[in-house]
Amino acid sequence: MLDDEAAELRELLDTNGIDYYETPAGNWGISMPAIWLRDESQLQAARTLLDAYQGERAKRAREEYERLRRSGRHRTLADTVRENPIRVLVYLAAAALVIYVSTVPFVALVD
Repeated sequence: MLDDEAAELRELLDTNGIDYYETPAGNWGISMPAIWLRDESQLQAARTLLDAYQGERAKRAREEYERLRRSGRHRTLADTVRENPIRVLVYLAAAALVIYVSTVPFVALVD
């Protein structure tokens, strides 16, 4: 979840009187941060609010993307490669390593 999305969700829940608490991503940031309801009886109201919020957020994101695309300012894969070529190469190498390590035992069985 993005920071702005989490802030919007907190504001939505606060505005509508939904009691919640949060759990962090942990010391190393590898756990899943989450927003939890304190009162399960508020689940349906929260679900309705969140469904409406997600629909509106998706609509805003699509509109923003279309606006950027029409103006020629949307980010493409080529932009990412041009801006961070080393990072892209590292990610590709990591993906290739994972594929290699995952398939070698099966290829060895065929020999």
